[in-house]
Amino acid sequence: METEQKISPQVIDETHQPVALEKGSLLKRYQTEWKTIAQLGIPILIAQLAQITNGVIDTLMAGRASADDLTGVAIGTSLWIPIFLFVLGVLNAQQPLISGFNGAKQYHRIMPIAWHGIFFALFAAVTSMLILNNLNPLLILLQLDTRPAQITSGYLFAFSWGIPAILLIIALRGLTDGLGHTRIIMVFTLISVSINTPLNYIFIFGKLGMPAMGGIGCGWATAISNWVSLMALLLYLHRASAFKQFRLWSHRIRLQKVHMMELLRLGIPIGFTIFVEAIMFSVIALLLAPLGSTIIAGHQIALNIVSVLFMVPLSLGMALTLRISFLIGAGQPECASLVARSSIFMALTIALSFALLLMNNREFITGFYSSEPEVLDTAVKLLWFGAIFQIADVLQVNIISALRGFKDTRIPMIIMLLSFWVIGVPLGYILTFTDWLLPAMGAAGFWIGLIAGLSHAAFWLLIRLIRVSRKEKSMI
Repeated sequence: METEQKISPQVIDETHQPVALEKGSLLKRYQTEWKTIAQLGIPILIAQLAQITNGVIDTLMAGRASADDLTGVAIGTSLWIPIFLFVLGVLNAQQPLISGFNGAKQYHRIMPIAWHGIFFALFAAVTSMLILNNLNPLLILLQLDTRPAQITSGYLFAFSWGIPAILLIIALRGLTDGLGHTRIIMVFTLISVSINTPLNYIFIFGKLGMPAMGGIGCGWATAISNWVSLMALLLYLHRASAFKQFRLWSHRIRLQKVHMMELLRLGIPIGFTIFVEAIMFSVIALLLAPLGSTIIAGHQIALNIVSVLFMVPLSLGMALTLRISFLIGAGQPECASLVARSSIFMALTIALSFALLLMNNREFITGFYSSEPEVLDTAVKLLWFGAIFQIADVLQVNIISALRGFKDTRIPMIIMLLSFWVIGVPLGYILTFTDWLLPAMGAAGFWIGLIAGLSHAAFWLLIRLIRVSRKEKSMI
């Protein structure tokens, strides 16, 4: 059944995404837009950090159970994350679409995209559950010991029952973030973390009459916390006055090819870009294996530090996508270009600040991760390259986020694919293991390859952004 209800513009909350200033000094306009991006981006950042915290808590608590439990959870996590990131990327297309319709005041087009995000999430959930519950041949291929393999299999089975809930939350995030209400998902992510931690304790260690499940308990705790968070979010959306005009059931939509293709055309390139990036880091970790556990540990420490800091530009980039798509929808392409330009200055400031932070505090930061001198020495050396890596990475994520706001995802996907797999990984391999260009550099070679690949991406993405923004202005 499909129903159409007229949405009155007079009752739409526009405080979270105001129209841009078209007059005034350039500095004032920059400051106004930076403030708006910060208001959108800080809740996204908190939600991202909460999700990381969830993973850290799972790892720490599973490790307290036993080394086998930690291994099982770690391998299980590495198997579901690539699938999750691809689906996340596809569903991330909802934000610029809905934000653009919101800016254009085409409110009747918002709920079809929201519903088709839900349809895709349900399809992806069923597919993901089938994949994750049929990975035994892969576990055999990995030649895991019997006990860790059993824990991995049990963890994935338990975790998979929460996949529909987490993917539906992501789909609903397209609606809430697209309308500028980024604090909502932040709150419900924090709720999920607050539920997951005590459930981990109960299920892993067998408290309150429950059997001790070890690492498998992490999967059940995550699944239950996802469902509780989803139910609470649905209840909120049903009752919140800000969403009175966007009730899911009042605007239910039948599955339609035109709306699904609109979502997939924009979303599949985003999902594929995120997927190949995640796979790249996994491949690099595997290629470094012959260099020994000390090198691998040092590399992972440096990568983890850089990844945590990356949450800041990533979150602001997501806010930038929302802002630019809103301004394009509102018929303000010149303002959208101004936001894109100003965000590059903001990104450079963040990148240089992080680079200086890492260069000047490498020993102090890495000291939190290990007490082994050789591992720390490796991590400290690699973190110098990580500081340079930050600059290129922050710039590329800022520019590609701006392009997504302009609804340009296919060419950026190609640029990222070439940068990672034609430049980054091959150059890294050559520098790490061969003397073709320089004497073999070990793990530092892959970091140099990544810096080169991301710098290449940032340059060509910037050229693409200039072209797309000019085209958008000429079309208006």
